[in-house]
Amino acid sequence: MALQLWETLREAITAYTGLSPATFFTVVALAFAFYYAISGFFGPSEPPRSRDFQEQMEPSPPVQLGEITEEELRAYDGSDPNKPLLMAIKGQIYDVTQSRMFYGPGGPYALFAGKDASRALAKMSFEEKDLTSDISGLGPFELDALQDWEYKFMSKYFKVGTIKKTVPVTDGLSPSDSSEAMKQDDVAKPAEDGPSENTPVDQVKEHHQVHPKEVKNGDSAERE
Repeated sequence: MALQLWETLREAITAYTGLSPATFFTVVALAFAFYYAISGFFGPSEPPRSRDFQEQMEPSPPVQLGEITEEELRAYDGSDPNKPLLMAIKGQIYDVTQSRMFYGPGGPYALFAGKDASRALAKMSFEEKDLTSDISGLGPFELDALQDWEYKFMSKYFKVGTIKKTVPVTDGLSPSDSSEAMKQDDVAKPAEDGPSENTPVDQVKEHHQVHPKEVKNGDSAERE
């Protein structure tokens, strides 16, 4: 059946076109290729995008915060969607808003957001006691891991500020008051420990002072 159909088609092609079946199908294939090539040039072009749409697509530059305290950094933990999502490593603050799925609420690293969690990153710890910037006592492998995290953040995220270092105040004295007190102690110490300026003069006077009785005895001896 199929053979009879092919013989009938071949005879029809030869009769109506004067071409062999192979030449006929080659011409048909070239015609389709030419049609698709021409239609691509004259097809409908993509409508131009509005300026507002382009501005929405372009990410806005991060806001530079400068130097802030750790307490102020907690306001950028992702709980407020209108604020950027920030995180600090070794006192340097980075904008991690583009990775909100990781550091935002519900993300696997959400507890690091709004904090300087250098110790937790170095130890890969999720414990509350390790969510601190104190890296004292860490081993060389942990410090290397923390360095890798810092390199990653430097290459991927924008730095927007630093953590303000707070100086602990003891005994209710400010650093300026304590420095002035130390200066006063240094000035008063030589007067308390060493002899006064009048002491050598007083000793000389006492050494050369002659008792009246000794003078009288000396005069009587000379007379004799």
